[in-house]
Amino acid sequence: MNANRNEMDDIKNQIHEIQTGKTFSPNAEIDLLKKLQTVEKRHAESDTEDTAQMIGQLNALIVKVRLERTGVIDEAMKQRIEQAEAHADEDPLVHEMIYKTASIELKEWIEAIHFPRIRETDNVPAKRKAADDAIEMVKSVQKKEERINNLIEKNILSATVLGDREKLNSAKQRQTEVKDLFEAYDRLILVSEEYRSSLSGSFHPSALQNEMKQLINEIQAIQEKWLESSTSENDYSTALMQLNEMIGMEEVKERVYKLYRFLQFQKNRQQQGFHMKDELSLNMVLTGQPGTGKTTIARLLAKLYYDLGMLPKSEVVEVDRSQLVGAYVGQTEENTMKVIQRALGGVLFIDEAYSLKREGASGNDYGQTAIDTLVSAMTSGEYAGKFAVILAGYPEEMRQFLHSNPGLQSRFPDSNHIYLPDYSNEELLKIAEKVAFENDYTFTHEALIRMEEKIEHARVDDSFGNARTVRDLVLDVIFQKGASISSDSEATVEDFTRIQKKDVTIDIPSFNEDPDEQLSQLIGLDEIKQEMKILSSFIEVQQKRRDLELPGVPIQLHSVFVGNPGTGKTTVASIYANLLKKKGFLKRGHLVVAGRSDLVAGYTGQTAIKTKKKVREALGGVLFIDEAYSLFSGQGMDFGKEAINTLVEEMTKHNENLVVVLAGYPKETEKLLNSNPGLSSRFKKFFHFKDYSIEELIEIMRSHSEKYGYTWEDRAEPFLLEQLPQLKIDGNGRFATDFIDNTIQLHADRIMNTEQETDETILTVLAKEDFEAAITEYK
Repeated sequence: MNANRNEMDDIKNQIHEIQTGKTFSPNAEIDLLKKLQTVEKRHAESDTEDTAQMIGQLNALIVKVRLERTGVIDEAMKQRIEQAEAHADEDPLVHEMIYKTASIELKEWIEAIHFPRIRETDNVPAKRKAADDAIEMVKSVQKKEERINNLIEKNILSATVLGDREKLNSAKQRQTEVKDLFEAYDRLILVSEEYRSSLSGSFHPSALQNEMKQLINEIQAIQEKWLESSTSENDYSTALMQLNEMIGMEEVKERVYKLYRFLQFQKNRQQQGFHMKDELSLNMVLTGQPGTGKTTIARLLAKLYYDLGMLPKSEVVEVDRSQLVGAYVGQTEENTMKVIQRALGGVLFIDEAYSLKREGASGNDYGQTAIDTLVSAMTSGEYAGKFAVILAGYPEEMRQFLHSNPGLQSRFPDSNHIYLPDYSNEELLKIAEKVAFENDYTFTHEALIRMEEKIEHARVDDSFGNARTVRDLVLDVIFQKGASISSDSEATVEDFTRIQKKDVTIDIPSFNEDPDEQLSQLIGLDEIKQEMKILSSFIEVQQKRRDLELPGVPIQLHSVFVGNPGTGKTTVASIYANLLKKKGFLKRGHLVVAGRSDLVAGYTGQTAIKTKKKVREALGGVLFIDEAYSLFSGQGMDFGKEAINTLVEEMTKHNENLVVVLAGYPKETEKLLNSNPGLSSRFKKFFHFKDYSIEELIEIMRSHSEKYGYTWEDRAEPFLLEQLPQLKIDGNGRFATDFIDNTIQLHADRIMNTEQETDETILTVLAKEDFEAAITEYK
């Protein structure tokens, strides 16, 4: 009993410390949840006023901590406030949070009310739609009247309990304003309905339209006054505050801060009576890989423009190609204009904007029409300066896109281009912690180390979604953790709130065939096998040294495979890729085979794009360039040199995430390497593939036929040993497989042209005469 009382006293003291700000940590919310669970258990056992008070205080504190962290009031927080009020309806802390949350909810409500523009110049359908929109907006507002009045009453009650005269006066002022607002709404709906009914024939009374405008102006004046008075009290989520709370992005933050300061300066300058002839462009281009925060920055810029009075709304209309481009003539213009009209007063955000201009698109592709319509609206008298456009996409694709559209490029000055770099592993780990924390979880130290490995394992190529992928990884960890806990067992607070090392699993690579076994089963290539074995051991030892935090020796894995056709270069490259995956060096271990045509284009500027695309495809694996010497012709106007230079850049950029293998004849490949110092310095490992001996070719033939269930007559091998040296063998292993495939076909022809019964032996045994027929075709 004394132990229980001591525990409750400790919780009471800790509540006081957190309440007074003496002990606040990132884990405060989790600690409070644990304490709440303990107190609720004690309250269930012994219903006392003291435990009820603590339940109310703890719920209020959880809301306070979460509000300071997120700036958002969600349903869970509303329920906690109700719990706090139910258990401690006279506690000052509880009423402080009631006042705060009610004020924020009221502000959000009034910010969301927007009325359509009423214009005399509109045609009848447009006027009718404006009246309908006004009626719909008023009806949606009227549905919330009871809730809004309830929130105002909560504010008055809480301010009274707190004895805060300033808060009380503010709440009473809002009560008057709310009464005025709803009276105005009642009048507006009557006038709007009457105006809607009057829109028939060619004559429309302007008195009703003017009355509608006047009522909307009155409502907006009350709204502006309210928002102005509540900004300092409840401004938890201004654009700059939200930007500052984002992880990393230091250069981006500095760019946005400078933009903010400049816009603020321009606003002050205008207020002093000074004007600029050239209007400042609010249009922006955001470039970066997926998950680097382009959409988030676009939304923050919209808030920033709104905060500074540059735009009347902070809304962002988010679209992509599918919402702009139609399937037939006229549909694209209609779609684009509808989107622009929705964005008026705010920001139009076009994601993957480069997809509007597709390379080599046919005449039926209307992406250019969407661009032309957008440019026209941005410069026309009716829409110019009344909305901002933010384009987003991959850096290289956006650069090409803007350069190919001079009309569009001129509307987005270089100073308004912001590049969002990929997050570092350290930043991604902080994002992982933040995502877990937002979902009421924290990582143990060991789990955090394992989570970093999981992130690195997922970080393969440009498809890695940065913060987006990390969020998905953390949510998957949480899902797997919850799914592993049996419903029959009693879950602890640790189960509900802590992510342990065992909860963070990393996929172990699986292979249909073990690469070491595949290598050993290859026919011939003894020197290659030995070199691969040594390299494999070296990689494994370096990985073990890294685990022990010992200095690692640089691993040179880019290789040159030289030899004649059919000597097994592609096969060994595939095994090499799997071997590097097995040893933990490559994340995917796939093989991408490329030739000159996959890397080199026919005109200026496209070879680099083509080469980068192939490199992107190979990231996490091996890029095998067959007949690599064909990239170097030694002549002036050959784009192969551009492919080589791009390849060197990409190898430097992707470092350990890509292994390149050059394959070809020895002398020609040596010329290629000597043509570019950067290329030769990156290839230190050479594998020489010798021609197969006659015995090895026969072994390849036998192995190939055995795959399909064929055996050989005893006389077949001596016959081949005698005859093959007399042939001009071209293609090594390729010759061997082609020869045995031909032999199998001739065997089929022979048995179908004899009258003997076809039993299993006849169908599966290749006779000497089948090989004789095959040899004849090669002489």
